[in-house]
Amino acid sequence: MTDPPTTANPPSTSLVTGLIRAVRPKQWAKNVLVFIAPGAAGLLTHHDVLISAVFAFCTFSLAAGGTYLINDVMDLESDRRHPTKRNRPIAAGIVPVPLAIALGTLFVVGATALGTLRTWQFGLIVLLYVLLTTLYSAVLKHQPVLDLVGLASGFILRLLGGAKAAEVAISDWFLIISCFGALFIATCKRQAERRDLGSESGSLRATLAVYTDQYLNFLKAVSAGVVLVAYCEFALERAHEHPPSAVWIELSIIPFLVAFFRYALLVEQGHGAAPEEVILGDRQLQVIGLVWVALMGLSVYVR
Repeated sequence: MTDPPTTANPPSTSLVTGLIRAVRPKQWAKNVLVFIAPGAAGLLTHHDVLISAVFAFCTFSLAAGGTYLINDVMDLESDRRHPTKRNRPIAAGIVPVPLAIALGTLFVVGATALGTLRTWQFGLIVLLYVLLTTLYSAVLKHQPVLDLVGLASGFILRLLGGAKAAEVAISDWFLIISCFGALFIATCKRQAERRDLGSESGSLRATLAVYTDQYLNFLKAVSAGVVLVAYCEFALERAHEHPPSAVWIELSIIPFLVAFFRYALLVEQGHGAAPEEVILGDRQLQVIGLVWVALMGLSVYVR
């Protein structure tokens, strides 16, 4: 395998295009998680809450762009040996390392400052997200189990960030669903990477040589079981609290289960290494998700 050039920019790719690719705007789709807590609380129709949620989305997107730049610099050598990551702009030499470090630092500092302007709690969560992401790239991703926890924590901090930015409370069931749902997605991601990289997986990511399919299947089963039971309990408890809209929240259990099972099937079919691409690329999953959102909306806003 021949390494790609790392000093000269390919003539077909400009620096600006490379920078846009390097901050990975596709992956900002994960930041829609900030809307879940205020949406579940039935407050997204409030103008100030909606503005706060949009602000949280933009702040996390800025922070994510910065951490991607910094982490790609830290992963430079391993990315150059990877069959697909070698084409990332920094690894391919399209974006100079000093520029990536400067912009990455500017983005994460700016995001933390913006978060603090909203509330100090939200600023703290953005800072924790930046520190966690950097620590993950430097240390955690090389440690079995801790890499899964670190990966899942990124999803959880987005959920909590949305709640703190909009200043809404979250229920215990919501927190349980979020934690184990994030663990399920993280485990699916690692299993998909292990499958895609085959015999080279251990040399490109040390933890993939430690994990076995049986262990990853065990984690998926445990996390999936907790998520499904917790969501049912959450829905039934909400139905008890708000009888007029009980039918909608109870019906929401069906598309939630179907979407969960559909995602698990896609992972078994060889997808899952990039969760955002699975969701954005599967029409059935999108339709089922819209049905779930509609039922949740009816349960929250029609009383």
